[in-house]
Amino acid sequence: MTQHYSNGCGSSVRRMPPEWEGEAAVLMALPHADTDWAYILPRAEEQYREIVSTLTRHGVRVALLCADAAHAAGLMADADTSLLHLIEMDFNDTWTRDYGPIAVEEDGGMRAFDFGFNGWGLKFASDRDNLVNARLAERGVILPQAYSHHTGFVLEGGSIESDGEGTILTTSRCLCSPNRNGYLSKAEATEALQQLLGASHVLWLDYGALEGDDTDSHIDTLARLAPSDTIIFTGCRDVEDTQFEELLHMRAQLTLLRTSEGNPYNLVELPLPSPIHDEEGQRLPATYANYLVTPGKVFCPTYNQPANDTLAMQMLSIAYPEHEIVGIPCTTLLYQHGSLHCATMQLHTGTFKL
Repeated sequence: MTQHYSNGCGSSVRRMPPEWEGEAAVLMALPHADTDWAYILPRAEEQYREIVSTLTRHGVRVALLCADAAHAAGLMADADTSLLHLIEMDFNDTWTRDYGPIAVEEDGGMRAFDFGFNGWGLKFASDRDNLVNARLAERGVILPQAYSHHTGFVLEGGSIESDGEGTILTTSRCLCSPNRNGYLSKAEATEALQQLLGASHVLWLDYGALEGDDTDSHIDTLARLAPSDTIIFTGCRDVEDTQFEELLHMRAQLTLLRTSEGNPYNLVELPLPSPIHDEEGQRLPATYANYLVTPGKVFCPTYNQPANDTLAMQMLSIAYPEHEIVGIPCTTLLYQHGSLHCATMQLHTGTFKL
């Protein structure tokens, strides 16, 4: 049976802005002893310290959720404190990309949409994560006029990409997975994106998966929309790599995608990092596609692989010629199966008071 997702706002006009447009801050969550980072907490805290310090050094405002503001302040002592805002808050996990608010422009005003989050399809506890946005609104961090409740629909920020002009790029494995919104067909999921985000052109990838990924193929690990009808994607040139076939099929499908005007996309291929494994020998989902874009800079995750790291940053500079490309070491993030984009969520001007 087809499900219909009313936007509850009659004939409101909606648009999901692209990541490179007008953020006021970046939302992050600091690991603590009651998270899955507990077994390597000092390493995890050091990783987050380095990320926050780099972002603030480059003029990016950071809203940092934390269990203990005094401890967080000491840990982040070398960050630009004028750009760092500590918010004591309960949360299960640190991947704010997936439970943080999604910015949507509605009738000319910016809103912070609060969608449902269920631990990537009921894989992990998410009771506290799913309340973060409502609690931020209760405290006035999310402006009352901006907060918009849509938790009846499960939607993670890492599962969708927008070009700001009506196009949404996503994957069928995630949005059509049964443990999120039932057994949605592509047509039903497309309708939901049209009504909730104002999408006029929805592109689907049916291939692409990284070993160690537990998001059901989030788009931000595989392919990203960029300005000027460009898609940046994770490639693989090693036929012996176990991920080669999946990524080859994805690449082939990308060549068939068309813009809303019917033109092919400009494709920019990122290298695949050399395999990185955890202590038990399991491959971790390393990808350069998990970069963060701000209006003036692109922050690229790096993995202590000089040749691959440099090539990835060079390829990003092709897609973002007017942005500064900044590398941030992110190898430790992989140990909880995410990277830089997963650990951050942009907060748009007009939705927050920090």
